[in-house]
Amino acid sequence: MKYQAINFGAKLKLFDEQWQPKVIAEMNDYQFKIVKLEGDFIWHDHKDTDETFIVLDGVLRIDFRDGAVKLSAGEMFVVPKGVEHKPYAEHEVKLLLIEPRGVPNTGDQGGERTAANDVWI
Repeated sequence: MKYQAINFGAKLKLFDEQWQPKVIAEMNDYQFKIVKLEGDFIWHDHKDTDETFIVLDGVLRIDFRDGAVKLSAGEMFVVPKGVEHKPYAEHEVKLLLIEPRGVPNTGDQGGERTAANDVWI
């Protein structure tokens, strides 16, 4: 077996598209995904799972129907399952997401912002 560290910066340089999470590792049934995003996303929730956002670079705001949380590089937040939320970034943000394999990025909302699942980089 080959042992090699995963470098977030190197992986993030491999793509430019936004709102398209890329899998970089798995642990049991959980995936570690990196993503670049800018602008407004859609309101959605994940009925069966929590979702972890870890900001690697930039500033992310996660809006909720009753408030918001602002995250800077080096900070994380866990959105509880079933809680409707909408990520927003004024400038490009680079994130690490942790969630179970197969979770659609738009929850049950669907639409043009739904990314393909299990895209490895």
